[in-house]
Amino acid sequence: MLKLSGNFEHVKDLDFTRKMFRVTTNYNLPKVLRDNCIFLNKNDILNPDFDFQITFNKNNLSSSDQKIIFLEDDFRYLNDDDVLVFDTKSKRTRVLYRTNSPNNYILLTERCNHYCLMCSQPPKNIDDSFLINEAMELVDYLPRELSNFGLTGGEPTLYGNQLITLINKFKTFLPYTQLDILTNGRAFLDKNYAASLSKINHQKLRIAIPIYSSNPVTHDYVVQSKGAFDETIKGILELKKFNINVEIRVVLHSITIPELVSLAKYIVRNLRFIDHVALMGLEITGFTRANFDLLWIDPWEYKDILSEAVSILNDYGVSTSVYNNQLCLINKDTESNYQKSISDWKNEYIDECKKCSRKSQCGGFFSSAIKYGYSKHIKAITNEAN
Repeated sequence: MLKLSGNFEHVKDLDFTRKMFRVTTNYNLPKVLRDNCIFLNKNDILNPDFDFQITFNKNNLSSSDQKIIFLEDDFRYLNDDDVLVFDTKSKRTRVLYRTNSPNNYILLTERCNHYCLMCSQPPKNIDDSFLINEAMELVDYLPRELSNFGLTGGEPTLYGNQLITLINKFKTFLPYTQLDILTNGRAFLDKNYAASLSKINHQKLRIAIPIYSSNPVTHDYVVQSKGAFDETIKGILELKKFNINVEIRVVLHSITIPELVSLAKYIVRNLRFIDHVALMGLEITGFTRANFDLLWIDPWEYKDILSEAVSILNDYGVSTSVYNNQLCLINKDTESNYQKSISDWKNEYIDECKKCSRKSQCGGFFSSAIKYGYSKHIKAITNEAN
């Protein structure tokens, strides 16, 4: 598990309160290209030509009058073009973008109008609007050849037109980058809001919206918000009127599994025009830990239900993926829909996986699962069994 945030130290006063930097290891980077760059001293060799530098050696803090920032060894994975933000008041840094990662996304807010039983980012009623401003700034630092990026929350649409402005900036500066936005979709029942999104005409935009049951009562219970199901469906319909790409996400747990097949039937009968369905294993973090006894079901126990739901969606030509699960816990007929999906910074494997001939194809576990619980049926797949 990679560390994406932590404390930093420095001796010489830094002439900023908060600042974003692009990392470089190029010792001879031309001065004209050094704006907003920070030099990474991987070999503890200080560079006199850079205003700001990162070191992993505390001795360098007292050996120079330069603006040197000390980070723990946990951040040695940093590389060229990674993006960090430093806050001198809190003495904290966060990694906002990693060039070697296929799983880059940024949190826009911790506020939300849902209170989902398994929320991995429990909502807070705070003013964190600095996060969307940070996202706006980050676009300027991202490489133009970036393949994909994600915006998540909380509920991003609580920003209203500010979110539309951010999406428009992504379209302007990164038109070929797949942009995924995780939202409950309720805001898009407003025709004008959906229309304002469509006017951007972002051809690589995808709106990912959760639906947990075809039964409104069950869905509303999972998200802990009355009327959520009806508003979510209406939001999806408005988005599709404008031909905006929509993905339906379903988190698999003890409340959603019993109704998964009926949900698949509901989708193919009523929402067949959506672009993708993602069936997602449970991440044991946030509210899931507090509600573990209510939500946990061993994936081995629902593999046949998963197969039936996937089969229904496949038969009707609905693009479907199975995320956040392990290969040894799904049936053969589901493998063609299986995807390695767990973000690299929180992805781990257990000792049993070392013996598996298909480890490279398997998504492994969330780090939280290693700590709090996973299936009792994990079994290495051998070449003979294959």
